[in-house]
Amino acid sequence: MILLNLSLKNPFYLSWKLRDGALHAWVISPGSLLSFKKDATAWTQALNCLSIGNQNWAMDASILVLACAHKNFSNNEKSNRWSQYDTGAACENICLQATSMGLVAHQMGGFDVEKTRQLFQIPSQYDLMSFIAIGYPLAVDKMSEASLIKEKEARKRKPLREIFYINQWGEKSL
Repeated sequence: MILLNLSLKNPFYLSWKLRDGALHAWVISPGSLLSFKKDATAWTQALNCLSIGNQNWAMDASILVLACAHKNFSNNEKSNRWSQYDTGAACENICLQATSMGLVAHQMGGFDVEKTRQLFQIPSQYDLMSFIAIGYPLAVDKMSEASLIKEKEARKRKPLREIFYINQWGEKSL
């Protein structure tokens, strides 16, 4: 488990830099990023929207970002079936940008969508996709033993043959 500690001097500058990592597709189909500054009441409210396990990940983060996907294209208001895909790709780019800046980013899907929507008055034409906790890595000597063990555990993944097919759905590739 990578824990984060707060020490970013200007989290909104960071938000702007991270936004640069978002996809060009957002020009026509904009998603939105809602950033929460650590010392604001809204940050605590956002943290309390997360599941308990995710609160543990995020409580020491310097910044929380909520990624939202606009359901329609902005230029014609027609339904955009790619909005969630584009938002996810933009979030991945944000995480890569954070990593390139020496930061840690952790995406979280475990949160109360309706509570978040109501607290921050997010319009219904947006799908709330994920929170991202961003900050500096916690020093290893500050990690609990349980966190350190979990961090070092090998990740469990399904074998590729169970998820990757050739020529036809269900046709095993390996």
